[in-house]
Amino acid sequence: MSSPPAPSPDRHPRTVLDHRIETAAGCSIEKLWRHREAGLLDAPHSALADAHRDLVRAERDVTFHRALLARLVSGEFPVDQALLARIERTVDQLAHAIDERDTEQAKATAALEPIEAAAPRQAPQQVPTKDFAALLAIAQGAKLHENLLTHRLAVATPSRTRISYAQLQRLQASGLVDRDTSHPVHAGQPVTLTDAGRAVLAAPRPAGPPGTTPSPRPASSRAPAHLRR
Repeated sequence: MSSPPAPSPDRHPRTVLDHRIETAAGCSIEKLWRHREAGLLDAPHSALADAHRDLVRAERDVTFHRALLARLVSGEFPVDQALLARIERTVDQLAHAIDERDTEQAKATAALEPIEAAAPRQAPQQVPTKDFAALLAIAQGAKLHENLLTHRLAVATPSRTRISYAQLQRLQASGLVDRDTSHPVHAGQPVTLTDAGRAVLAAPRPAGPPGTTPSPRPASSRAPAHLRR
């Protein structure tokens, strides 16, 4: 059975390290890869980009064999000894792919940690009051549900705070929350805070009218430290 194709820089499976890498590098994974291809990165960030590519390939391999196993046990094929042999072989391949993924993840983590340690601590994001309230509610436990009749998506929380799907997408795009897509949405996908989301809740709130955020600091004109001059 052939291996899955190499990942494209513009589309790759998400890994558990993506958010940490983007935070440490100060840019998206896609931009980090493009900088690597253009030879713009210093040695530590080049090593991180290479390690992340290897991790993505390993993650895609896991996804490939997991999807194949799901298809084999879906009832699509007649149940016979040949099917059992294919299932057993696929389970072995999946186990091997998981071992490879864990190995590559450890390598990527080893490349990431020195960059995280050297990065200056950044002030937590400032978010509108409505988003801050949503983060507080999500911190108590939250799930994204789909209404079986209307097919509308919404977040359910113990405090009954109203969180629309659009707001959830905005918080997720900002790296403040994450959701477990391994669960079907009709059964409820757990929504949790990321480290950045927890930092927002832990930071002092600025004084100001409700629903406002302080003016952002002027962006520095200096190039990121990981880009060569």
